Amino acid sequence: MTSLIDVIFLLLLFFMLSSTFTRYAEIPLTGASGGGAVSGDQVVMFLRLNPEEALLNGRGLSIEETVETLREAEEGTARTLLVTTTEEVTTQRLVDLLIALDTVPDLSTQVLR
Repeated sequence: MTSLIDVIFLLLLFFMLSSTFTRYAEIPLTGASGGGAVSGDQVVMFLRLNPEEALLNGRGLSIEETVETLREAEEGTARTLLVTTTEEVTTQRLVDLLIALDTVPDLSTQVLR
């Protein structure tokens, strides 16, 4: 009986120490689909993410400046932001951008392939 308790204790220790306690965040992604029409009152913007900066409609900004620009631009209207990346951009940089963009109201983000 004593050895069974020892084995259970060792298994409990093993699983407690080998598990991770970090929480994973979920990011809702919307893939862009071809052939869709945009309504007349919707603003469409284009963002190209580089390793150094984000180009919002051709204007180079940091991620923080991009979020501030999007918050200030035409509030109250439905806006769609099409996001594309260069090959050098890491997945973490894209996730950082998407998390920052999630705070902008009335903004629909679509990631292009």
